[in-house]
Amino acid sequence: MKTDRGISSYGNGNTISNNAVGNHARVFAAPPAERVGSPVAGSVAPEDRGTWDVGIVTILSEELRALRDELKLERHKEPGGLYFYRGVLDTPDSTIRIVAAQTQSQGQRSTMAALENLRRHYAPRLWALVGVGGGVHDEHARIGNVIVSTDVVYYENRKVNPLGDVRRRGEHRQAPAQVVHAVNAFFSEHGTPARIQGQLASRSSQEYEVYPGLIGSGEAVIADRNSAIRRYLAHYNEKVLAVDMEAGGLSQYWQENSVHDESNPGWIVIRGVSDNADEEKGHAHHELAARNAAHVLRLLLPFLC
Repeated sequence: MKTDRGISSYGNGNTISNNAVGNHARVFAAPPAERVGSPVAGSVAPEDRGTWDVGIVTILSEELRALRDELKLERHKEPGGLYFYRGVLDTPDSTIRIVAAQTQSQGQRSTMAALENLRRHYAPRLWALVGVGGGVHDEHARIGNVIVSTDVVYYENRKVNPLGDVRRRGEHRQAPAQVVHAVNAFFSEHGTPARIQGQLASRSSQEYEVYPGLIGSGEAVIADRNSAIRRYLAHYNEKVLAVDMEAGGLSQYWQENSVHDESNPGWIVIRGVSDNADEEKGHAHHELAARNAAHVLRLLLPFLC
């Protein structure tokens, strides 16, 4: 059998980076779409990465509506059926390109899937989890207040002993330093707490407060003031102000993607307090909390981008 010698290339205008010379040398050229490292269909081309500044994840429809209204986002459907909501925010110093997505369901796993969709299609430089949460601090986390968090305590890891004793093993992750500095600058300018005019029409004459603080995150819906989870979080760190079911997934996704060569986005969690994680937990204040959280994000963006 005869084997040709020389260099093999595929297509026109190629820059040859792999070649073989000599007896029995071969180069197997694959079409561009099959080569290792080719962009996934519908994903952001390498030269476009980083052009989207902020990728936002929401869970509830009230949260997404609040963001659409606050940031003037418009619906966009990608090939394959995924829906995103995109817009541009002009600030005195920059133009910020924003894209938002809604998860399929509550919880850490669906949040990580939504983050992956944002990464593949838009590769944002900052991830934000924005919406409602349950307050667990009587002084700071009143209904309507907003908690801005760059620290997440994931409380689900635990050991169950033969006698039924449960020992929780929390994981604590902090956002990258540049995000922490940006949040500190926001509160230096606006005060701690920041006092903001209410965004819901029925509450427009009332101020709400914005605090920096820790978020406790896990899979449980907490509707008991005396729950073991609330006691654990208070013992773990008295500055845990609110709880949700998604921030742990955000911080875990960021941690696991930090091994990549490309720049890993920063992240931030913004939670409007819609209940007090007690027996009166319900949906009555979702709209109020979501509107306030979306407005705080808009105020923070000039500091973050």
